[in-house]
Amino acid sequence: MGFADITDIAFPWDLLVPFGDLARSHTGGIVDLSVGTPVDPTPQVLQNALAQSADSHGYPQTYGTPQLRDAVSGWFARRRNVANLDPRDVLPTVGSKELVALLPAMLSLGAGDIVVHPEIAYPTYDVGARLAGATPLPADDVEAWRGNERVKLVWVNSPGNPHGRVLGVSELKAIVDAAREIGALVVSDECYAELPWTEPFASEGVPSVLDPRVCGDNYNGVLVTYSLSKQSNLAGYRAAFVAGDSATIQGILALRKHLGMIVPGPVQDVMAVGLSDDSHVSVQREIYRVRRSVMLRAIESAGLTVTSSEAGLYLWVRGNEAFASAVSAPTLALVERAQREMPGACWLTVGYLAERGILVAPGAFYGAGGAEYVRVALTASDERIAVASERLSS
Repeated sequence: MGFADITDIAFPWDLLVPFGDLARSHTGGIVDLSVGTPVDPTPQVLQNALAQSADSHGYPQTYGTPQLRDAVSGWFARRRNVANLDPRDVLPTVGSKELVALLPAMLSLGAGDIVVHPEIAYPTYDVGARLAGATPLPADDVEAWRGNERVKLVWVNSPGNPHGRVLGVSELKAIVDAAREIGALVVSDECYAELPWTEPFASEGVPSVLDPRVCGDNYNGVLVTYSLSKQSNLAGYRAAFVAGDSATIQGILALRKHLGMIVPGPVQDVMAVGLSDDSHVSVQREIYRVRRSVMLRAIESAGLTVTSSEAGLYLWVRGNEAFASAVSAPTLALVERAQREMPGACWLTVGYLAERGILVAPGAFYGAGGAEYVRVALTASDERIAVASERLSS
């Protein structure tokens, strides 16, 4: 697959544009719950850390500063039940999306190789496989690929985007065990791990693929990628890291040195502070908890059904067929036009909510399994969340 093949892939968010225009035409303005970008300020402790690192005249370390790698190791021990992560097995990345997109190519995967990813998933897992010339395989059931030696990379996303489902220890272990049988690499995208809502995860934490209950006494063939965008409102900083299997980390490091893919020094310093300070994360988690509670009640009162949504920044919502008689003819025309491009009952729910000035993401964006759902983000201000709740409840 070449450059043109990737750029020719339709960008699905373009299909949402007319629904956004409809929502913006509402008397009270739009409540945009379609994207997961943080809206709250970057915590002051992290802004201060950035200011203190403003004098950054020398080239930063591709490998990451020792302080940052120590902070990652300490965070895993303190927050993720991973006590023995060697700081040498940590590498900062420019956000986590670039790693997701480029890792198959960095691993020299290509024609004949298979990259497994969740059936309902963020599309970059698929795009990254295609960019490398490998074959993406959406599969939640381990039996769909067990024993297949063409499988070289297995993506895990827990808590998942868009649906917020959390994989338990036994589920993660089954994936790791099956991958190790065929020598495949498992990479777990865990960027929502600090935002659990339901039990047992709210009290016990979200399991990591590096947890010894999952991978045993070593990290062979297992990596975690993590971003501070969600937990610390650092999306604009592109602050993330990958950690785990030593040989793979060293291979990625060698490539990144050649390519000049380096996290800016001040951002590395901010990450070290952010991963060592749990208090600002707790504050932000409570803000999202309140917003989630408000939206959950409002959505259910409107006759919608929330499923999964055990963690993360989204509610995974199934629509109501009765909405077909509740939307106007012009909106129904928009729905039918979108369905011709990307089939799914989700568009009817998108249209119904857009008429009420609320924009959400159609589940069809995330795979055929999401076609009946919409993703409702909690990343709006308290005021806009309250407005959305009022519109849904009236």
